[in-house]
Amino acid sequence: MVRGRSMLPTLHDGDRLLVRWGAVPRPGRLVVVRLPDADDGPRPVSVKRAVRREGRTWWVERDSPTEGVDSWQVGAIAEADVLGVVLARVWPRPARALPDPRG
Repeated sequence: MVRGRSMLPTLHDGDRLLVRWGAVPRPGRLVVVRLPDADDGPRPVSVKRAVRREGRTWWVERDSPTEGVDSWQVGAIAEADVLGVVLARVWPRPARALPDPRG
């Protein structure tokens, strides 16, 4: 279940997703990632957009330009912390294609 606003307008708080755990992402796909801990403790597992692979890491970004945390704040994410690939939103508006709103 999606929590937060970092993937607006693609995903909304409360959306439920179908995730393929352990799948290898391609640039442009939505992925489930483990972000590095913040100063005040661990961050929750998050959904971000895989932008590009950089060696054994992934650069991931949020779809909202004003909400959330992504690689611009925490750097590239280790390949081992890219946990799965989002296949579809299953509720409340089922959709397989979740295109990048930035084009």
